Amino acid sequence: MARRKNGRDISGWIIIDKPAGPTSTTVVNKVRWAFNAKKAGHAGTLDPDATGVLAVALGEATKTIPYITDALKAYEFSVKFGEATNTDDAEGEIIARSDTRPTDDGIKAKLQAFLGDIEQVPPKFSAVKIDGERAYKLARDGEDFEVAARPLFVDEIILSDRPDADHAIIEMTCGKGGYVRSVARDLGDALGCYGHVAWLRRVWSGPFDVEHAISLERIEELARTADIDDRLLPLELGLSDLPHLTCDAAAATRFRNGNPAMALGAAEYGEEAWVSHQGVPVAVGIFKAGNLHPSRVFNLPAE
Repeated sequence: MARRKNGRDISGWIIIDKPAGPTSTTVVNKVRWAFNAKKAGHAGTLDPDATGVLAVALGEATKTIPYITDALKAYEFSVKFGEATNTDDAEGEIIARSDTRPTDDGIKAKLQAFLGDIEQVPPKFSAVKIDGERAYKLARDGEDFEVAARPLFVDEIILSDRPDADHAIIEMTCGKGGYVRSVARDLGDALGCYGHVAWLRRVWSGPFDVEHAISLERIEELARTADIDDRLLPLELGLSDLPHLTCDAAAATRFRNGNPAMALGAAEYGEEAWVSHQGVPVAVGIFKAGNLHPSRVFNLPAE
């Protein structure tokens, strides 16, 4: 017999301003415990030393995670020039040094190569899989291996500050699957001086902005209290990039049973959209000739 999960049937998003130190999984587990939620997940991993927006979904909102994962994300990070590390960040072992330092104009010129659709090789100390094994495990074991390049869309990348000759502050907006550590490494290589990430902060992810995030410390203070639910954001924020349709009660019942039904709203034929009934999200699906064909169904109580 399958073991039942303990906890509440609570659904929505909580946006954490992740501190440096804990893993993304650790943060999710703490949030799940604090809300006493049955189910939780996050929309995009941050490295342990990275800070900023970590969007955590509870309950039925976990079904909207792919839409946040696929959304654009913005980062601010510092590149330290003159040193390459085996992890491409400040935590790693220094493996090469250079006395060369780039000019501001040199940095700006090289950043142009990182715009648009590019190919990026993830760091060896990353969670990508190599023949079924995590790359970071192989790297820790001293294995010799190569990581294949992966596509990445970079919408914007600019030099925003130059505190000193050794450091540059970069702002980048990109699609899913981006490794900021790889950008720092490749920028240093392109400039002929080596480089790695000194610090990294995610400032927004899809509709979620760090200005509206809550600290993990505050979540721990509010844990298992009635006030914590006031911090929960609605499930439908995870669907903000999709057209919104509405339906009547009969159609809502059909959607919840996995069947197509009529929905009203502005969506193109073949477009993915979401539908609600009396303000409650019901389903996500493909809109065709006035009907939505559901692919994901939400089990939410009526308001």
